[in-house]
Amino acid sequence: MRASLFAVKLSLLPSALALSAASAGATTLIRQGLDHLTTGNETIVQATVLDIHSYWNADHQFILTDVRLRPSRILKGEASGDMICTLMGGSVGDVTTLIVGGADLAPGSEYVLFLAHDDLPGAANRLTIRDHSQGVFEIVGSRAFSQAIGDPLLPDEHGKVDVPGGDDGLDLDELIDQVRSHSNR
Repeated sequence: MRASLFAVKLSLLPSALALSAASAGATTLIRQGLDHLTTGNETIVQATVLDIHSYWNADHQFILTDVRLRPSRILKGEASGDMICTLMGGSVGDVTTLIVGGADLAPGSEYVLFLAHDDLPGAANRLTIRDHSQGVFEIVGSRAFSQAIGDPLLPDEHGKVDVPGGDDGLDLDELIDQVRSHSNR
């Protein structure tokens, strides 16, 4: 019985891989510059991730992840105390939902996050990172790196496909100044 179950699982593997490859190619992100990220989001914070909790949505059809954040700077919008943002995807038990090109946050890490309210599968009006990996800049020392580095982006209206700061990232103070400048327009 065990050998035949293994054979069935093994025979399904090529189909599963083909489906995952097809769905992986379905994620298409148009390159967003700091101007569009700033004007298109209601809240922008520099924050540290405190903890992460993944769970099934109300219909038990999709996994969501709540991320508790502690802002150190509010660059746009209002926030008081710790905040929760919800991301699509995550792991519950042995089931994982992966969003290709999605934000990837880790407890203890610091980021600049571009946040807005949106409806997620089975969860209305949640604060989230609508721009997926483009709405996350990981802070390393005094530099900020877009999580979209290496993601295939479609050109923006100016024909650019590189992420803000490119492979070298942006000086954190420069990123903050640009965000504040764009939010005051």
